[in-house]
Amino acid sequence: MSYFSELGLAEPILRALDAKGYDDPTPIQRQAIPALLNGRDLLGIAQTGTGKTAAFALPSLHRLAQNPTGRINRACRMLVLSPTRELAAQIADNMRGYARFLDLSVQCVFGGVPVGKQIADLARGTDIMVATPGRLIDLVEQKALKLDHVEIFVLDEADQMMDLGFIKPLTRIARMLPKERQSLFFSATMPAEIAKLGSQFITDPVKVEVAPQATTAERVDQFVTFVGQREKQALLTLTLQKGLASGEIESCLVFTRTKHGADKVVRHLVAAGVEAAAIHGNKSQAQRTRALDGFRAGRIPVLVATDIAARGIDVPGVSAVFNFELPNVPEQYVHRIGRTARAGLSGLAISFCAPDERTYLRDIQRLTGVEPGSFPLPKDFVALAERLPTPSRHLAGAEKSDEQREGRGGNSNRRQRGKNRKPRPHPDAQVHARGNSSKPRGGSGGRPNGNPRNGRPNRAAAAR
Repeated sequence: MSYFSELGLAEPILRALDAKGYDDPTPIQRQAIPALLNGRDLLGIAQTGTGKTAAFALPSLHRLAQNPTGRINRACRMLVLSPTRELAAQIADNMRGYARFLDLSVQCVFGGVPVGKQIADLARGTDIMVATPGRLIDLVEQKALKLDHVEIFVLDEADQMMDLGFIKPLTRIARMLPKERQSLFFSATMPAEIAKLGSQFITDPVKVEVAPQATTAERVDQFVTFVGQREKQALLTLTLQKGLASGEIESCLVFTRTKHGADKVVRHLVAAGVEAAAIHGNKSQAQRTRALDGFRAGRIPVLVATDIAARGIDVPGVSAVFNFELPNVPEQYVHRIGRTARAGLSGLAISFCAPDERTYLRDIQRLTGVEPGSFPLPKDFVALAERLPTPSRHLAGAEKSDEQREGRGGNSNRRQRGKNRKPRPHPDAQVHARGNSSKPRGGSGGRPNGNPRNGRPNRAAAAR
């Protein structure tokens, strides 16, 4: 008898878990599921990749199955809020898998796609809705959805919600929900402002913390290279060419702070023969889906992303994460490198630090308590960098294929938006490498006093 069957979960749920090969719970599942089965609210502090979705999905599905009410037009019984489209889609897919033998429907709604079909699908109601805040409010305002029948509410990745500027929409949603409900609140970190947000949603919660706040993944070897901003692209390209050719790197994520920077990095990589694609908020949903599917399938070994994707990419086997530009919000570093070293594997995180980013690096070290090892420049770096080809200003590779598909089969509005869109001027961004375990952080000698965050751009702008 497995742990899940000992909990008394409904037989169809146990069948679905057996089909997935799930026997042993993760720490957050072991701590959260019994409390949730007893109807308690929950405050969960855990990084991505810890099994949070199953922790809230299994007891919630059990409750819905044990108390069938039928579907209500333009309503849902369970609402899950996610900060990004990719994470919303991932949660919905997992929920469908756990509910495959139950008569429960799951609908996923987010922006970037026509709202008409979502409205039509909601007409007869759904049992479970997974949504991003913006599209949820759109549906409510169009009277396509009402929230007064929600029995279970889940707010996932609360700190990312705040970084993306969703505090006002979340406060508004909180007022729409019925007072009698079960609420679950998850966040990777729990600073004071996140705790204040949580107080609007949860009452007398059970607190579950499966790892110390803001710790980085234990199996990630972390390194830093101090390099000028203009040399970053050549360093990334040369590192990836060597790593992919040798097999040392199988797939990697490169994080930039800006959308324009992500596209620029892809153009350079493709020109140098490295297959890559970008994923960020200026891409259509079809482009984002194709890029992510290609990355998951191994056709595209390098995915360049802004922080919008830091929590929405759950791809087994990502061998490395490159911080082409260091995040100006130190918590984002934790989420970025959490994309590797998943499912018991080890991983690598390499950061490129320009002189004007040293303050960001010090903030990251204070938060994580880890001092990265040194990652050297390649031998003959200057000569090798001068031989790299100059990229075309036009899209290439996977990006060009996306443009062609949208031009042929997409609607005219999407094509027109593509013609009229002007990239915002921003610095470049991206990253990669290999090495040993990171060292525990030593003394604090030499660190400047004062507020290191002065002069930073606001979090919502940076996260987009």
